[in-house]
Order: sequence, then C-alpha cells, then structure tokens
Amino acid sequence: MIKGKKGLSFILAILMVAALTACGNSSQGKESEEKDKDIAIGQISWAENIAVTNMWKVILEDKGYNVKFNYLNMGSTMTALESGDLDVSLEVWLPVQDANYLEEYQDTVNFSDETWFDEAKVGLVVPTYLEGINSVEDLNEHKELFNSKIVGFDPGAGTMEVTEQLIKDYDLDFELVPSSEAAMLAEIKKAVNEKEPIVAPLWSPHWVFSKYDLKFLEDPQNTFGGVEKIHHATRQGFEEDYPEVSKWFKNWKMNNQQISELIDYVESSEEPADGAEKWVEENQDLIDEWVN
Repeated sequence: MIKGKKGLSFILAILMVAALTACGNSSQGKESEEKDKDIAIGQISWAENIAVTNMWKVILEDKGYNVKFNYLNMGSTMTALESGDLDVSLEVWLPVQDANYLEEYQDTVNFSDETWFDEAKVGLVVPTYLEGINSVEDLNEHKELFNSKIVGFDPGAGTMEVTEQLIKDYDLDFELVPSSEAAMLAEIKKAVNEKEPIVAPLWSPHWVFSKYDLKFLEDPQNTFGGVEKIHHATRQGFEEDYPEVSKWFKNWKMNNQQISELIDYVESSEEPADGAEKWVEENQDLIDEWVN
C-alpha cells in the first residue's frame, strides 16, 4: 500500500497520465474516423462530368462524407488514381474512347465492370444546315469550307486521340486543333449564329444538342465505335476502404432523360452544386435506389 502525500501524488499522476492517454486515443480515433470520411473525386471540365460529380458530392455529403474535387484532365486523373492521390473518377468511356487508358492502367487502377450510362455516342458533328455533308468521307471534298480544321477540345482526352486516328483512317487533309470544351462550344455557337461551317468532335449526352441543330457525321469505318458505355474508376483499395460508397457507385444507373435534365439543372444554375442539389431533391426515389 502506498501511504502519505507522496503516495497520493503518485496515484494522481497515474490518473492524469491515463486520462491524457485516453483523450489522445479518443482524439486520434476521431481524427481517423473523419479522415476515413474524406473522398477525393476527379472533376474534368466537361458538361456531364461537372453535373455528375456535383450530384455525387450532394449525395455523399448528405450521407456524412466530406467530398473534395481535384480539377484534372483525363491523363492526370489516371495518374492520380494510380498513385492513390485521387479516390474516384466518375467517367470512363468504353469500349473505344478511353480504351488507351484501360490498356495502360488496368493493372494499377480499378475500372468498374458496372456502367452508369449505356446510350452514349461520340463522333464528328456539323450543323444540320450543311445538307451536303453527312459523312466523314465528305469532308475532304469540302476542306476549303472548313479551312481544313477540326475544332477540338482538351488535349489528352480519349475522344481527341480517337479523332486523330480518324484523320489517319480516312486520310483527311485536316488538322485537329485542341483547345477546351468551353472554347470549342463558343466556336460552335458563333458558327451556328452566323450560319458558318464548322466540324468538331462531340458526344451525347450533352446539352449542346438541345440548343443547336447539329448532326453526327456517318463513320463507315466505325473509328469512333458504336454505342459507348460510361463506367467509373477508383484507386486500388477504395472498395475495401469505402465498401458502402463502392456499392452505391455500382448501383448507379441513369437514362438519357435523367442525365440530360441533370446537366440542364447544373448548367442553368449560378453554382453547379445548387443545380445538382435541386435535381437530387426532385429525384430522391431514384437516388434511394442507388444508396439503399
């Protein structure tokens, strides 16, 4: 038995150490728990990508997760998934558009077998008022009309690389000019308003088709492929770290009407998150199918 003031002081010291240790463990546990709620999602400046990333931010934060966006291009997205600096990419187009990324990263990044959109289409488009141009094979004959230029968007995007392959396949005397999606859409807007010719690679779903009369050019060699399906990809270990969220992503499915409406809500809002939140509120039954 410990007696006297020294004994009492010793006991108090032990109790204080125990209390501090308990607080430290509690604090570390809380910090670990909060860290485990953090999810980094890659966002690319494409209309549908901005829409779905903001939609999932709303859904996940409502479930108690902390979502942050990493603003990247497609190549950087794959590199960040491989290194583990990024948790999720919500948009991988297969079997054609992003096939190069699948081939390069299939051993170091998890590409989902599940798809969230099954009606995607990619190709070169022109305004419908260009009545005599309906196929990629018509372009060389009218190259002066387009100044031998295909107006492109983000360099490194899968569709841009497929477009370069298309130029070779059809022996087109055209140059693909990279820019950004916003710059490409601005050129389409200007051309359509002035009834001028323009040709650009585009994809559906996209809000631009509801605003301007555009048509896909026939692709007899099928360089762009037929129907594309959109998958998601995650870093290795994500499913083990976030089994619940991983299950939700696999349950996620949208049709053309749903994604088009979501894009419209996001595009027409001052803040993309506001439009996404409004859409989620109005489509809670659909969301519940994914997350329950």
